[in-house]
Amino acid sequence: MTSGEDEARRRDADDPGQRDLFLVPPAEGGRYPEVAYLAGNSLGLQPRAARADLGEELNAWARLAVEGHFEADRPWLSYPQLLTEPSARLVGARPAETVVMNSLTVNLHLLMVSFYRPTGRRTRIVIEDSAFPSDSYAVRSQARFHGLDPDATVVRLRPRPGEDLLRTEDVTGFLAAEGDTVALLLLGGLNYLTGQLMDIPVVTEAGRTAGAVVGWDLAHAAGNVPLRLHDWGVDFAAWCTYKYLNSGPGSPGGVFIHERHLGRTDLPRFDGWWGTDPDTRFEMAPVSRPLPRADAWQLSTPQLLAFTPVRTSLEIFDRVGMDTLRARSERLTGYLEGLLDEVTRDRPLTGVTPREPARRGAQLSVRTGAVGAGDLVKRLRHEHGVLADAREPDIVRFAPTPLYSTYHDCWRVAEALAAVVPPGPRDAGSSR
Repeated sequence: MTSGEDEARRRDADDPGQRDLFLVPPAEGGRYPEVAYLAGNSLGLQPRAARADLGEELNAWARLAVEGHFEADRPWLSYPQLLTEPSARLVGARPAETVVMNSLTVNLHLLMVSFYRPTGRRTRIVIEDSAFPSDSYAVRSQARFHGLDPDATVVRLRPRPGEDLLRTEDVTGFLAAEGDTVALLLLGGLNYLTGQLMDIPVVTEAGRTAGAVVGWDLAHAAGNVPLRLHDWGVDFAAWCTYKYLNSGPGSPGGVFIHERHLGRTDLPRFDGWWGTDPDTRFEMAPVSRPLPRADAWQLSTPQLLAFTPVRTSLEIFDRVGMDTLRARSERLTGYLEGLLDEVTRDRPLTGVTPREPARRGAQLSVRTGAVGAGDLVKRLRHEHGVLADAREPDIVRFAPTPLYSTYHDCWRVAEALAAVVPPGPRDAGSSR
């Protein structure tokens, strides 16, 4: 490899991230004490401040018990509001349009209660064929809930034969041709499998022009790429906070609902105690009085201890800024791409992520061909201390996360991959 370890160290000195803010696991193999962590697209690392922030709330619980709702340093009753404005800044929204609650698939279901309203010939739900399975299950169950056949109702858009990526013009072309049958377009903003970043504003405009409601699953986009959901006119979106947002396993998700939908009386919604006006919540009225905010979609008392690491993480994002992170992400991912080009040139490995920086986030996916993806990531971890993840049967995902990944991590990935996969011919028909 022409780009060696010294060069990686030099780049880290010139372009450091915020690795010191995070706890990096020890390596189980290889010659370095810490793991080269390239799996932040599955679970982000723990911020060092999370333990202390959680400790403050545990101490308040011990000291105040129920009165912590009102007397804690950050009163629990209003704690969710601490997350509203930073979440809105993160996704390019207005505070009234954003709320943190529940988890991703729960939120998608609650949003589809409101926004999937099949009627007449406009009944179809359009997703990408490589959607994360949970999204696929969710939309199929929504079709069944409305008495529809999911096989006929759910349209799965596939890449062209021989291609890995769904072209923007294929999405917009389908909407132009058959948009009058589409009730809901629900795509992943950044595809979990390939790392492809969809053209969210263009697809959103095409969907809304066709008369469809447009929602986005931003699980792999939030905290990864800059978003402008309000300006783009997105109807709704949902995301998780345990990937690039580093808020811990199973941490609460986020929701965006465009302000044009807030306060609508013709929009069905499931109500709960936490969705009513907080100023009158303790009047215990039998009828909900929600405010014209995304908060109205809340149901139950927030999980305070789960919300705390979200606050910890959002404070980091506010300090650093998404534009700064995106710029470093492009440099870091581009560096890893160059190293992988050298490794894959004479090995049965094929990159599937778009090469244009504007069409991807902090992820490069590699097809392993006859080399089993699961076995490959185990060897990378146990023999070289490199932690990536596999998506069977043949995709390995490397996520150089700009907050804490280093150029040296990327160099270790390429070195380990070259050691684990011997040179050999690619499968017939594969290409980069």
